[in-house]
Amino acid sequence: MDAVHDAMDKDRDIPVRAARPLWTEEPARHRRLPDPVRTAAVRAVIIVAVTLVQAMVAVLCTFAGSWFAFPAVLATVASTVVATWGVLDVWVTRQVWNQRYGVVSRPSSTARELRRRRREARRAQRITARPAAERGRARGAAA
Repeated sequence: MDAVHDAMDKDRDIPVRAARPLWTEEPARHRRLPDPVRTAAVRAVIIVAVTLVQAMVAVLCTFAGSWFAFPAVLATVASTVVATWGVLDVWVTRQVWNQRYGVVSRPSSTARELRRRRREARRAQRITARPAAERGRARGAAA
């Protein structure tokens, strides 16, 4: 009965809960984009958002029969070209960054196999080159 009273608030019959943090830190699932790529991506998102707003304004002005419909459509066409450039800029910047800084050289399985064979051949050569008495001692045999 005392254990129950210890777990309860003294003034109210409500269990006392342990304080827990508001959030817990979790490791990132993906590596952070390099700065130039992230800058290009933010720029592209802003340009695309402005283009979409312009397109919506052009459509609504066209439906309303406003005089502003024609300039809005022209501006939307120009913005679409700029938005396409912005998205391509992200892609090109990412490719350039990967070529300059992101290359991870990993030998192919064939290269690994060749190196392993050469190592084994050198090891076998060293073992046969040593005198017989020294070979026995290296293996722990009594001299």
